[in-house]
Amino acid sequence: MANQIHSALTIIRRKQVEARTGLSRSTIYAKLRRNPKRPSDYDPTFPKPVAVGAKAVGWIEAEVEAWLAAQIQKSRKA
Repeated sequence: MANQIHSALTIIRRKQVEARTGLSRSTIYAKLRRNPKRPSDYDPTFPKPVAVGAKAVGWIEAEVEAWLAAQIQKSRKA
């Protein structure tokens, strides 16, 4: 159980999110914001970052992994 709590609270930085998802920095941030010029970029299911400092953010590892699993399932059904 301690291992489950640890992985749920692990925060990963943007470079790690890029490596795990295969998405670029600009695509990650495009998924977080609505843009009237490119509405298909926005993904409300993409994990939101959490502030880890004055100018630093990170993502909760378990949320990123869950999003990836959902993307895999969605592509398998299509």
